[in-house]
Amino acid sequence: MILNLDFIKKYITNNGDEGEVPFRWSHGSTDYHIGDGILIYSLIYYLRLKTCVCLGSGGGFIPRIMTQARLDLVKDGTFTYDKGITIVVDDMSGRWGETDWESKDSFFRKNFRPTVIVETSEDAYFSYFVKHGIKIDYLHIDANHNYPFVKKDFELYSKILSKNGIITMHDTDIDYANNIWGKDNYEKEYFNFTGGPTKVVKEITKGGEFEVLNLSNSDIVKRDKNSTGITILKRKKNK
Repeated sequence: MILNLDFIKKYITNNGDEGEVPFRWSHGSTDYHIGDGILIYSLIYYLRLKTCVCLGSGGGFIPRIMTQARLDLVKDGTFTYDKGITIVVDDMSGRWGETDWESKDSFFRKNFRPTVIVETSEDAYFSYFVKHGIKIDYLHIDANHNYPFVKKDFELYSKILSKNGIITMHDTDIDYANNIWGKDNYEKEYFNFTGGPTKVVKEITKGGEFEVLNLSNSDIVKRDKNSTGITILKRKKNK
């Protein structure tokens, strides 16, 4: 196979022998299947994105893929050394899922060495990104899922996106729970989970500034392990 399944199981979908990465299920991931993580890896690898930022990450699933894609660009000779950085912003409040990597000795931080900003995404924007003049090549939005917060994250961080930068937004399949578990779950739980991101994506689409690609697989093969949806956003080039 083109993928190293043993590596995937040990480092990407699991924390070594410590058990599975929390919330990997929302990416449609199992031990040997990285779900929508393959899209994140491909974007970084193909576009050679260097400064990668993840807003919110309960188990560090996406940030470890960000880092591995950059490291693989070094291994194949695209870069002579690791020119990039993975930045994770999480206030660790547990509002949208408990983190399990607070400790610097956690499996995730020891093996992938991200820069961790323990603040809300709005505070981090001003205190870290603006302060240090950081431009983002790849941004993954997956923090507070309530509409006002998702909208604020997009409005703020899209301002510091690099010229060829890419944004992905997680949990944008509004029909996820309905397709997987039925209408009751959709109405009671996962509408709230996907409602904010989905509404923001609709507004972005109407705005016309960004190219928008919505991807979901919950209605293709109905099983317990499906992605909750991901949307890829890229600013349109001026003609």
